[in-house]
Amino acid sequence: MYRRRELKITLKPVQLILCVAFGLWLGAVAIGLSLWLALRWWPEQVTPVAQAVAPAIVAPTPSPAQPADAQAQMFERYKDILHQQEAQQATDAAQGNPRNLNNPKCQFWLQQNRTAPTDKSQANVLEFCY
Repeated sequence: MYRRRELKITLKPVQLILCVAFGLWLGAVAIGLSLWLALRWWPEQVTPVAQAVAPAIVAPTPSPAQPADAQAQMFERYKDILHQQEAQQATDAAQGNPRNLNNPKCQFWLQQNRTAPTDKSQANVLEFCY
């Protein structure tokens, strides 16, 4: 019948040790070469980016009085937006209130405020619709 082949494995420790040492040495050489290339080419890659970003980094620093003015302007804008939102909510509430449907003055000022909103029309909506 068939005769099985036998595979003989012989362990040669000196050859195994030399192969592992050679592999480690090649790995160290590859890492060293990669680091050398990275350090050599890195400044060339970083310089254009640094020049492009430099104007943003070297922006003029504001004077001490400037932040207070900027904060005051931001606070004024916040108050204006808040006032507009309150007026819009009041107008929406006035339009949805059924008792204002029979009030001709309220209907007139609601229509005025819809077509040409002004501070006067908003004040009159608040006055006549509540």
